[in-house]
Amino acid sequence: MPENKVISLGKRAEDEEKPFFEQLLQEGARKLLQAAIENEVIDYIQFHKDRRDEDGQRLVVRNGHLPEREIVSGIGPIKVRQPRVRHRDQGRFTSAILPRFMRRTPSVDALIPALYLKGISTGDFSEALAAILGEKASGLSATNIVRLKVGWEADYKAWSQRDLSQKHYVYWWADGVYFNVRLDEERTCVLVLIGATEDGTKELVVTCKNKRYYHAEAAV
Repeated sequence: MPENKVISLGKRAEDEEKPFFEQLLQEGARKLLQAAIENEVIDYIQFHKDRRDEDGQRLVVRNGHLPEREIVSGIGPIKVRQPRVRHRDQGRFTSAILPRFMRRTPSVDALIPALYLKGISTGDFSEALAAILGEKASGLSATNIVRLKVGWEADYKAWSQRDLSQKHYVYWWADGVYFNVRLDEERTCVLVLIGATEDGTKELVVTCKNKRYYHAEAAV
């Protein structure tokens, strides 16, 4: 009687370090991302197909791949290889899907300050993020968290001390902006005061985090 080598999904999930369902999601996301950036490069080269030098050679061509890099996402790290584009002139290709220095998805960038506001200490960030994003989440050490905090503080200080003396707002309104990241039963909300200039441009003027405004909207 031939040996039965069929392995159930449940058994496979027990034998592997990461649940099989999570592996499926992660691998699916990797394939979709890789296909998207490959197609982006194909479209870019096709768009520039008529750009040629004096000898009739194309000025914009495909040139292999950049070294593989890892993007930290909400479902764990995803490894991708960015296609390389060679410009024979002075141009440069910049991916809109996968920017050059991107190491984390926007959802992870939103999660880090949300955890900080919840009182997670710098030393506990790695453990907290590993529990959420997986043990292999990289680039989120205590040193990197400190560097991010310094950047947040500098940005906020520059923003809070900006000169508004030459601004002319014709309309003001206040509203509550909820974070997409939920860490407890009650979604965190920030009260914002927005001003509209004469040309219709909307600008953030003041922010205030206060539970009294979680479920309130006000007009000024």
